[in-house]
Amino acid sequence: MAEPTKTVGEREPILQVRDLVKHFPLTQGVLFKKQVGAVKAVDGISFDLYKGETLGIVGESGCGKSTVAKLLMNLERATAGEVFYRGEDITKLSGRALKAVRRNIQMVFQDPYTSLNPRMTVGDIIGEPYEIHPEVAPKGSRRQKVQELLDVVGLNPEYINRYPHQFSGGQRQRIGIARGLALNPEVIICDEPVSALDVSVQAQVINLMAQLQDEFDLSYLFIAHDLSIVRHISDRVGVMYLGRMAEIGTDEQIYEHPTHPYTQALLSAVPVPDPAAREGRERIILTGDVPSPADPPSGCRFRTRCWKAQDRCATESPVLAVPERFQGSDSPAAHASACHFAEVKDVVGAA
Repeated sequence: MAEPTKTVGEREPILQVRDLVKHFPLTQGVLFKKQVGAVKAVDGISFDLYKGETLGIVGESGCGKSTVAKLLMNLERATAGEVFYRGEDITKLSGRALKAVRRNIQMVFQDPYTSLNPRMTVGDIIGEPYEIHPEVAPKGSRRQKVQELLDVVGLNPEYINRYPHQFSGGQRQRIGIARGLALNPEVIICDEPVSALDVSVQAQVINLMAQLQDEFDLSYLFIAHDLSIVRHISDRVGVMYLGRMAEIGTDEQIYEHPTHPYTQALLSAVPVPDPAAREGRERIILTGDVPSPADPPSGCRFRTRCWKAQDRCATESPVLAVPERFQGSDSPAAHASACHFAEVKDVVGAA
């Protein structure tokens, strides 16, 4: 298995994922359960997250995005692969060592209505991390720290004794963000943090997260299915399909010059308000359904829905890499794409 890259250019990754795999067993029988297969939720993905950047992960529901988030937090144990935080493989950690790492890697969950304990006050919810890591804040200073966090996320510090049901969805997500900030982490994993919110509230929460990133020098792994939101906040974007990474590059490379057919199809479906831009746009309609992760296609996972598919796609799994013909060039196609026939396709009006 490949060792983690020490440097890329002048930047050093803070989080490195290498060949990460998570298979959930499928069993049959009542008393004597026998494994008859596996759901390949995540099936060998690799990426780096750099200090102070936001890496967006996008894809359809069921492609494995949220499973990746849980694997990075060790809420689910990886079947195979490695996750390096500052050079240490956290998939092998447990007990106190894992607890120490989790102080630096926090998570903001998808649903603000279920991720907060309804029986706890806001002060107890945000202050709970200090019970687990008492060295961060002595008991005498915790109330003040919680009030400071409420102020940081744009809530009245006097709300400290209120309960979650007394807040709106956007306010609850701000409470979740405050809880994530409590231990001064370096990395925050955001698992679709705005998908349950109204559009106007989404913008407020996204702007808040961008502001906090600058203020606290945070690194975000931002998981979402809304391409427009991901572009607004991300420095780089990775596109997942059926448990694997299809394409990864800067936001400009992915949104303006995608090379993978799946990415091109996704971007062609993004609504465009400008009628003039819509007229010059090619709409790509994918045929067929998404295959089951319990029985994915051989070779390229996307081949059963791809208009470029050839015999090679059924027998040879494409590697996520810069296409050979673009290596060393300044072409916008010079970014990693898992396609045998990757080529630039400008998507009109996708921005």
